[in-house]
Amino acid sequence: MVRIEVIMVLAVGLVACSGGMDRGESGLSGEELFLRHCSGCHPEGGNSKYPRKSLDRFTLAANGIHTADDIVDVMRHPDQGMTRFDRRTIGDADARKIAGYVLTAFK
Repeated sequence: MVRIEVIMVLAVGLVACSGGMDRGESGLSGEELFLRHCSGCHPEGGNSKYPRKSLDRFTLAANGIHTADDIVDVMRHPDQGMTRFDRRTIGDADARKIAGYVLTAFK
């Protein structure tokens, strides 16, 4: 019985240390990730540096941004003045969560 308990503890420890967090799998929602990484410059979907480039659908579309992949591309390769978010800073899964949130939250 004790041996099974020890094996279970080791198995849980191995899973917990498997590096899932390093791959950008934060477990946070798109909204939580947006608030953490983006809301400083994009409060409530606006744009504190360039007010004409807010995150509403019409403005995004006018700038050629239509899909979640387009948003992730801007996060990875932004215009001058925007912080670059590489895969080490925000993993692909979390970047897609942020993009999905932007597309649904700021209509």
